[in-house]
Amino acid sequence: MESAEIRRRWLSFFEERGHAVVPSASLIADDPTLLLVNAGMVPFKPYFLGETKPPAPRATSVQKCVRTPDIEEVGKTTRHGTFFQMCGNFSFGDYFKEGAIKYAWELLTSSVADGGYGLEPEKLWITVYLDDDEAETIWRGVIGVPAERIQRLGKKDNFWSMGVPGPCGPCSEINYDRGPEFGVEGGPAVNDERYVEIWNLVFMQYERGAGDGKEDFPILGDLPSKNIDTGLGLERLAMILQGVQNMYETDTLRVVMDKATELTGVQYGAARNTDVSMRVVADHIRTSVMLIGDGVTPGNEGRGYVLRRIMRRAIRNMRLMGATGPVVQDLVDVVIDTMGQQYPELVTDRKRIETVALAEEAAFLKAVKGGTNILDTAVTETKAAGGTVLSGDKAFLLHDTWGFPIDLTLEMAAEQGLSVDEPGFRRLMQEQRDRAKADAKAKKTGHADMSAYREIADGAGATEFTGYATTQGESTIVGLLVNGVSAPAASEGDDVEVVLDRTPFYAEGGGQLADQGRIKLDSGAVIVVRDVQQPVPGVSVHKGSVQVGEVTVGASAYAAIDVNRRRAIARAHSATHLTHQALRDALGPTAAQAGSENSPGRFRFDFGSPNAVPGTVLTDVEQKINDVLSRELDVTAEIMSIDEAKKQGAIAEFGEKYGERVRVVTIGDFSKELCGGTHVGNTAQLGLVKLLGESSIGSGVRRVEALVGVDAYNFLAKEHTVVAQLQELVKGRPEELPEKIASMLGKLKDAEKEIEKFRAEKVLQAAAGLAENAQDIRGVALVVGTVPDGTGADDLRKLVLDVRGRIQGDRPAVVALFTTANDRPLTVIATNEAARQRGLKAGDLVRTAAKTLGGGGGGKPDVAQGGGQNPAAIPDAIAAVERLVAETA
Repeated sequence: MESAEIRRRWLSFFEERGHAVVPSASLIADDPTLLLVNAGMVPFKPYFLGETKPPAPRATSVQKCVRTPDIEEVGKTTRHGTFFQMCGNFSFGDYFKEGAIKYAWELLTSSVADGGYGLEPEKLWITVYLDDDEAETIWRGVIGVPAERIQRLGKKDNFWSMGVPGPCGPCSEINYDRGPEFGVEGGPAVNDERYVEIWNLVFMQYERGAGDGKEDFPILGDLPSKNIDTGLGLERLAMILQGVQNMYETDTLRVVMDKATELTGVQYGAARNTDVSMRVVADHIRTSVMLIGDGVTPGNEGRGYVLRRIMRRAIRNMRLMGATGPVVQDLVDVVIDTMGQQYPELVTDRKRIETVALAEEAAFLKAVKGGTNILDTAVTETKAAGGTVLSGDKAFLLHDTWGFPIDLTLEMAAEQGLSVDEPGFRRLMQEQRDRAKADAKAKKTGHADMSAYREIADGAGATEFTGYATTQGESTIVGLLVNGVSAPAASEGDDVEVVLDRTPFYAEGGGQLADQGRIKLDSGAVIVVRDVQQPVPGVSVHKGSVQVGEVTVGASAYAAIDVNRRRAIARAHSATHLTHQALRDALGPTAAQAGSENSPGRFRFDFGSPNAVPGTVLTDVEQKINDVLSRELDVTAEIMSIDEAKKQGAIAEFGEKYGERVRVVTIGDFSKELCGGTHVGNTAQLGLVKLLGESSIGSGVRRVEALVGVDAYNFLAKEHTVVAQLQELVKGRPEELPEKIASMLGKLKDAEKEIEKFRAEKVLQAAAGLAENAQDIRGVALVVGTVPDGTGADDLRKLVLDVRGRIQGDRPAVVALFTTANDRPLTVIATNEAARQRGLKAGDLVRTAAKTLGGGGGGKPDVAQGGGQNPAAIPDAIAAVERLVAETA
């Protein structure tokens, strides 16, 4: 039975039984804790955690999953792989153990003709959790599995949780006996190679607390509704139904190995080393196609690095088997043809997937050509010197210059009998990150390989920037990238990167955000430009999308920026220069620029300062800036030599590299800086600058944020409205507001203290009466009841301990008091030494009470605290405590 048919039967079976069919979610996890979806239940986590209401009480899916922790083991064994499909059926408070078990057994053992998988019942072995008598009873009494084929395993193997506090529960696994050729008999408890797990049924019925590992955590109580989460590994079932020995021989992977054989002449099964390479290629190419299909592109961070790493491992293993030229096209095509039966979007998106994969192959082959020589030389030098460890700086050079992932360097060095100084490599990588603006660099390069930009630069030269003098003008398209890859044309709706021979668009740099606007072609096509970057010096890349028509390389175009946006950014940039100079005047030359961002109507400016800037100083700085505006100083720009600029006292802008000729922006007699950005013509055009405040962003670095022009005016107008409202409320003039409001807050705080003191005294006054009215239960003094709603946890604890202390003599005593605070029930329970000697522990009593309240709790044997969700259950919780005391005493 082919994998596509296994998938079809799964979904059809559960759909016929009232399950909503949920399409596989993207591999890009919608979960900040995950890089990629790694389990079938991940898309359903919000339902199980109670964060979102499920769309239906029953659901089923076949979810794409990727796991990469053991990536270096892929190929070395037949059990490790990165991509897999998890078939799941889920119940949200609907059916539970018996329903899940019946469904699983029916689907597995029904004949193929009847829509099942046709497995022989006598070959199926069952495992259940140690104390899950209910599950074993169902397997034996309802399904009819003999007792000798049911085994009980512990928490490590047959108990499931998400690894964090929340839902959890016992599991029951269905295992298939592959026969004596796979090892000794004895069931899955003895041999999991012979008795392979194919389906795991998770019975979510408990809530777990915090703890480490798979076993060390407390069970807090039952869940309000019981859920089912099952998972069947499609590849494992395919292995059984197709009669092959491992997943690499199943239909969706075997065809990739067959294609690798066709390309290299190497037969699978001929030798162990080539078998390892075959499995690496099959697994990694399939995973790459699925990742690219879901929108992942190769990169050096996050999921992009995962893709790059596995793609390059696959390509290199093809070369180890003798491939000399490009191979990715053929391998990708066979994966799309095979997996496309299950995921038709792969076929629809074939061209884009191929384009991304081929670009990565081309980039890597180019890197390998130069990098392998470097590595070979480094290995030779290391061995000649008697060393066994390749230095970290050599590994860094291979990574930084040639794009060798460290994992590839580790593998290639190991093949030569050397290890690698990984700590040294990691240190150099961290130093590079510290020097670089990693986010800005990622923004500049987008998804394209740097070589694509360099090729455009080599062919067309630098982009002429005309934006200092004009906001629009004619130009020609000299470069075009679609999805990060050079292309001759792009169609309506495509996201593109366009290079013009000349442009009025300012590319982001020097802290100034890029221009936005439109590029219109003579053909009528229109490109909406959202961003402009210079990934390669001198080449402006316009990033946007084709709104209308078709765009082609060589076409004539008319580029026009958003003038209002440009003017707003120019005002912000000129204001930044004024702020820089005013801060230097106030704090000295140590207030040097450490970063900035100039956006429409606002800016932020980072500068060096060991301490916070006093409010009075900031006020003086703001006043000085606005005084300059009123002087209506001209803003001019001049090109000169770097030496002349230094002689004139021009300040260098943060993060910029300068050649022999530089541009100097001068604001009257107030400011002079090296700057390539755009500015106003006169300070009067800024209108107003309002500093919002300053804060620390790191050791010795402060940040000022400010508004400019209309944005500053609007802010002050809102403040004026608020001040007027406060005047009306407190009946005072604006200058009196701080004192009046401070006085009111002080009185309010004093009143709150008095109220708290009065309430606490009133609560504690009840202690004597409570102690006197203690019940006698088998010689134990039990004080149980409620106190006024709103009593806080601290006051409740004080009251409980006070009452316990008032019970005379050696009489065993239990004090359990309840209240409702913030609409939630709360309880504190305490016991004395005599009560604890009779087995009455506060922690046990609290857990019983909290379970009744729909929550949890804990503490020490002498005093414990708990809470829940249901205040109406307090009487039931009191009764539960009374019963437990009676039973234990």
